[in-house]
Amino acid sequence: MYCPTNRPVVYHSLPMVRYVRTRFTSRTAALFVVFLAASVCAGPARAASIILPPEAAQALDKIYDGDPDGAITAAHAIEQAKPDMPLGYLIEAEAQWWKTYCAACEIKWDMVDAWERKKLPQDEAYFALARKAGELAHAQLATSDTAEMHVYAGAAAALEARLFALRGEGRKAAHASVAGRAEFLRALQLDPNEPDATAGLGIYNYFVDSLSGAVKILRFFMGIPGGSKEEGIRQMKIGIEHGVLLKTDTQFYLVRNLRTFDHKYEPALSFAEPLAARHPRNPIFLLLAGNLNAELGRKEEAAKYFRAALVAPAPDPDCAVRVRQVAQSFLVALH
Repeated sequence: MYCPTNRPVVYHSLPMVRYVRTRFTSRTAALFVVFLAASVCAGPARAASIILPPEAAQALDKIYDGDPDGAITAAHAIEQAKPDMPLGYLIEAEAQWWKTYCAACEIKWDMVDAWERKKLPQDEAYFALARKAGELAHAQLATSDTAEMHVYAGAAAALEARLFALRGEGRKAAHASVAGRAEFLRALQLDPNEPDATAGLGIYNYFVDSLSGAVKILRFFMGIPGGSKEEGIRQMKIGIEHGVLLKTDTQFYLVRNLRTFDHKYEPALSFAEPLAARHPRNPIFLLLAGNLNAELGRKEEAAKYFRAALVAPAPDPDCAVRVRQVAQSFLVALH
């Protein structure tokens, strides 16, 4: 049964925000994890500084279409063709992240998310990819200071922060996030209308304004700037409409933020269903759309999405197991 009024208020965000502990926790660090920027206003974004080559755009589509292994193969080709550029390594790490995310998904408080998991040996290969992307971006910046390379460097730092937070390493996640914040800030200084940097700013603004009072005090003592949910939503919408690198990620995080922090299921669904329609073979997007329909009492629509997730191709066995568990649990709860 779905009873939002009986649910505890949860201050977290996927892939990361937890409860306040004596240390700076992973869930708190998540507020600064995904494509960080400062709490300032950016002007309307109409043109991206990033122009993806067709093979990179196709690789990103493969990730969000539910084929991260296909994206990894394409990323390897990009890396071989342009070994001094960060884009191929970013795409490969992004593909690995979504495999990790899927394999960690479970239901808590009637919400499907990747809440937390232990360290695994394959994590080091993921971190190596993210670091490589960041190093290559900084090497390019040493010769030419561009908004594009700062966005890449910020995205690389955010990729590290995601996994640190999922593993419960809050301080490391915060450190990586602050590094990402600096890169996005510089991108916006060079191009105030850069939509991918604006999207990162929006995610940060929404997250940081969703903190509990106790965590806000902790944020204050750590010198992390505040934010605004309303401004964050406006900025994320710019990223969704005009972004290039972070467009789909931003739409996914906006859906989850509206659901998780504010239980605004109808507005969240207005972004979730187009995402699932655009990528109908991605079980993560299908589960999220089903989750929102279930919260709204739309059992038939919810069941449709959960059944679609059951037959969607999973990128690996661990992901397949989790998708089946989550979808079947939701289907049972609908009856």
